[in-house]
Amino acid sequence: MMKKALAVAVAATLLTTGLTGCGGNRVSRVDANQEVALTDRWNDKDSALVAEEMIGDMMTFPWISDFKGKGKPTVIIQQVLNKSHEHISAETFLNDLKRAVIRGGQVKFVAGGDERARVRDERADQELNAKNAKQMGQEKAADFALSGTINSFVDQLGGDRVTTYQVDLKLIDMESNEEVWNGQKKIKKVQEKSSFGW
Repeated sequence: MMKKALAVAVAATLLTTGLTGCGGNRVSRVDANQEVALTDRWNDKDSALVAEEMIGDMMTFPWISDFKGKGKPTVIIQQVLNKSHEHISAETFLNDLKRAVIRGGQVKFVAGGDERARVRDERADQELNAKNAKQMGQEKAADFALSGTINSFVDQLGGDRVTTYQVDLKLIDMESNEEVWNGQKKIKKVQEKSSFGW
């Protein structure tokens, strides 16, 4: 009877602590703004920090003050190419760039690429089927185009690895083709081999 009661107590303890075996996983919810870095790979925090810092730097260059008197300049993002050694969601980084541009309040942002094409399709459909539809040919033209690349460099010795991510962005005046801003941001991450293995 004593052995049975002890077995029940041990089983109850294992269930309440979530330990159903040596290989069990424990999952917990964390704040979305908190960085959880399990590896040295590019993550969502890297994306947001790089976007905010680079757009902040872009807004300190003379092009923004040179444009004053003509209203707020309009920016379009052409493309940011991922040339790194790993898969990086370009869409997530582009959205972080857009938020940083819009949040700054100093420029306007216009849609480009597939997003622009979808809006045009919707506008054409509304012209045929909706009252007070927005007119075709009334889009706000972009004054400046933002584009860039994401590169990476890996240096490894034994189980230790250093990964450097380099993001290069440039802003081009759409009328003059002048490059009015060129920014670069590097992130370096070190992953050291644990004494217990990876």
